[in-house]
Amino acid sequence: MKKLRKEDIKQEVFDLYDAYAHNQLNRRQFIDKLSTYAVGGITVMSLMSFMMPDYKNKIQVRQDDPRVQSAYINYNSENGGGEMKALFARPTGVEGDLPGIVVVHENRGLNPYIEDVCRRAALAGFVALAPDALTPLGGYPGNDDEGRTMQRERDRNEMLEDFIAAFVHLKNQGGCSGKVGVVGFCFGGWISNMMAVRIPGLGAAVPFYGSQPPTELVPQIQAPLMLHYAGLDERVNAGWPEYEAALKANGKEYQAFFYPDKNHGFHNDTTPRYDKEAAELAWSRTTDFFKDKLA
Repeated sequence: MKKLRKEDIKQEVFDLYDAYAHNQLNRRQFIDKLSTYAVGGITVMSLMSFMMPDYKNKIQVRQDDPRVQSAYINYNSENGGGEMKALFARPTGVEGDLPGIVVVHENRGLNPYIEDVCRRAALAGFVALAPDALTPLGGYPGNDDEGRTMQRERDRNEMLEDFIAAFVHLKNQGGCSGKVGVVGFCFGGWISNMMAVRIPGLGAAVPFYGSQPPTELVPQIQAPLMLHYAGLDERVNAGWPEYEAALKANGKEYQAFFYPDKNHGFHNDTTPRYDKEAAELAWSRTTDFFKDKLA
């Protein structure tokens, strides 16, 4: 069987995966459409396997990494899902209070990639909290297909309340300086934008390829924004011109970066959409931004 490389995959396959990952295609439809690209020794199943996340081999900061202390905690989301589970992480051997970051997952619950990002945030010098919005349904089920199905069962505004409650919990937790920002990916990018709307005391917000809030809510934003967009992500990018116009009209502080020829999900290193150079640059910009704004 031919060993696949990212360079072997047509952009249309990445577009199909994006549609599948965002519930526009079910698994059977995704597989059926992949058959068009199963040519030249490439099988449908090899394509399918190649596109799926690899959580076993791609984690950067593992759970037992001695540089980071991490543990699952519970906090209360009175206006959301009730008692919520989250991963809490902080750097090992660092004394005193540190600024905090709420890490918001994609549309499939607290999977290993987002837990990894939470630990990376700790490694960068923050206390970090990554909630699982699937907690009321039993938590992330161990695979993304089921996770996406479960997350569709929850109301997204109720989930927003869960992450707002996470902000409050982290801000008041021992070891946190009280300065708290948020970073989120995909669905979590929308949550990050909406937390900037809803939370007057938010220190900074960094949405990665996240849908934009309604423009009539932009005047409520007080947090500085850093926004990351993938150049090939037509679906999310369509909302940017109107959002930017509203940010400018209302004198809001923001930075926006577009990464040319990159796919939605380019920061997620567990799938072939990952782009190492863009992901590392975006993450470096993000941590520097937080260090500046949460100091």
